[in-house]
Amino acid sequence: MDQNQLDRERLCCSICLDLLKDPVTTSCGHSYCMNCIRTHWDKEDDKRVYSCPQCRKTFTPRPDLGKNTMLADLVEELKKTGLQAAPADHCYAGPEDVACDVCTGRKLRASKSCLQCLASYCEKHLQPHFESAPLKKHKLVEPSKKLQENVCSHHDEVMKMFCRTDQQSICYLCSVDEHKGHDTVSAAAERTERQRELEGSRLNIQQRIQDREKDVKLLQQEVEAINGSADKAVEHSEEMFTELIRLMEKRRSDVKQQVRSQQETEVSRVKELQEKLEQEITELKRRDAELQKLAHTEDHNQFLQDYPSLSGLSGPTHSSRIKTRPLRYFEDVTAAVSGVRDKLQDVLREGWTNISQTVTEVNVLLSQLEPEPEPKTRAEFLKYSQDITLDPNTAHRWLFLSDGNRKATNVKKPQPYSSHPDRFTYWCQVLSGESLTGRCYWEVERRGGVYVAVTYKNISREGRSDECVFGFNDKSWSLDCDNNSYNFLFNNVKTPVSGPQSFRVGVYLDHRAGILSFYSISKTMTLLHRVQTTFTQPLHAGLFVYYHGSTAELLRLK
Repeated sequence: MDQNQLDRERLCCSICLDLLKDPVTTSCGHSYCMNCIRTHWDKEDDKRVYSCPQCRKTFTPRPDLGKNTMLADLVEELKKTGLQAAPADHCYAGPEDVACDVCTGRKLRASKSCLQCLASYCEKHLQPHFESAPLKKHKLVEPSKKLQENVCSHHDEVMKMFCRTDQQSICYLCSVDEHKGHDTVSAAAERTERQRELEGSRLNIQQRIQDREKDVKLLQQEVEAINGSADKAVEHSEEMFTELIRLMEKRRSDVKQQVRSQQETEVSRVKELQEKLEQEITELKRRDAELQKLAHTEDHNQFLQDYPSLSGLSGPTHSSRIKTRPLRYFEDVTAAVSGVRDKLQDVLREGWTNISQTVTEVNVLLSQLEPEPEPKTRAEFLKYSQDITLDPNTAHRWLFLSDGNRKATNVKKPQPYSSHPDRFTYWCQVLSGESLTGRCYWEVERRGGVYVAVTYKNISREGRSDECVFGFNDKSWSLDCDNNSYNFLFNNVKTPVSGPQSFRVGVYLDHRAGILSFYSISKTMTLLHRVQTTFTQPLHAGLFVYYHGSTAELLRLK
């Protein structure tokens, strides 16, 4: 610190923290601005005891101070240097800061608060707490705006005790007054007890933090493992599918080459025979012309003389005919390729089911994480509402789809659907186009006899066997909603279900948790049946509309 800085601090008023103005000095040796010390002592007039703001020495009566001319001259010399003693702006108390209770005028920020004095002090005004023996015993804390909360509102005393009975801080007078007979201890003792509990809580929290950090690290490793495994699976699948495509391209090229080669051979044979026939036609026309000329000869002798040599040119009276057969050879090739295509499609369809099932069986179980609770109210269910439409390629021909493929009606007239391997051929059923995983909720408005179902996509479609009917196999679950009753079906086992009859049925699915629930929806929401199982593939919503005129509609809930 340079000399100018030292001089500036020595000539600074400890009340306003500015250069001394009309400096005065008390008998204890501390100097202040005349107006600052007068204002300070004006506040103490009612006590008739006047104190020094720095050392707290008291004076009775109020001292009559005169201007210290030596200090005034020093201040004037310091001013001539252009130096100012005012602190930087960031030292002053702002709206959010705790201000010094001693500073007058513009207050500085407090650096500490005293729990005994119930006041806050800046660095300058805090010095007596470090110099005076009685003040050194005071408890200093970080600046606080809540010091008055430590004062009892009834007795205007500092609350140094704690009532365990009422769980509140009290003063000593409270302990012998309204809290008499209560379990009371010193605030310090209660703090010690609570501090011990706090440390225990912190240790528990720190242990949980360590456990969770280990869990996070484990999950990160799981993510890396999942990503690595998925990348390898995609890479190897790409290689194998590329190899299959390359083989298909080669077989396509081979078929094309063989057909073109055989085409060239057959065309060449036909053209060769065609040329021979054309030559024979030319020769026959020439002979016919000579015979015609002979027939018109008027000289009998000439006719008879030339006839023997020309009559031998007539040849047989009946010529042989070329026999051809329908060219079905290349049509057979097309049929053979079509057969290979159909077989390959069957293999790929069956193989895709296995691949899809294997993919969905990849399931990293996070047992250390608590599952989300199931929805309880309809509003909570609607948070998981799924927008579902019906797939026309799966609809039986007696089902008429309308309202944007959301409504299915059983009609007597077959619909002009194109042939498709996903179509149900016997039972009047239809699937959703969307696959369902995670948490899903949807509602079905129905009239007449309807099965509301969920099913794996690989359920059988062809024929009338139980393998094709919702709920009659281990690939589908369904609720039979007739006009008078409910029945739950799975794996050809029928379970009667009781509940209020309603035209609207709600379906809740938690695929990961293996939960499937059916609800009757009216003014209230009533659980009809709940299934707890393990789903190994993505599911599809299904509708079986089994009476003529019956309808089922997937409702828009969003």
